[in-house]
Amino acid sequence: MNFGSWVRFGFFLGAKGRREAVEDIAVIHIIRIRATTQQMEEMLQVLETYVKLAVDLERGFLAGGGALHADCEAALLEDGSRQEDVWGADWIPGAQQVTFESLINIRPRQNNPSLEILDSGIRERVAEIVKPLLGGV
Repeated sequence: MNFGSWVRFGFFLGAKGRREAVEDIAVIHIIRIRATTQQMEEMLQVLETYVKLAVDLERGFLAGGGALHADCEAALLEDGSRQEDVWGADWIPGAQQVTFESLINIRPRQNNPSLEILDSGIRERVAEIVKPLLGGV
């Protein structure tokens, strides 16, 4: 299945107070090999200065883009990832930096009751996957 783009729908009150549909196109890419410049530009469309990520520690790749870590996580889960292997992070291309905060990281069963990834080993593994795939793009 291709996760080149996902379309999410919502509603807003338009002219004369009527509900009108709005279409929000959020590009989510599954990145298994080094990202291209075009993929990076598409992943930056929503947030402009950083990219939301979900990183599969077992399979060694990531999904990025859109407005929510959960959208990236859903793409990986549909692709066959296991939820316990997927962690949320952000990529800041201007600083070439990974940050480790996401709602999908709140996992008391995995000893992570915080938005931030607390285990230094998991943080290290996330960075080991993200940097070669997104760094320098």
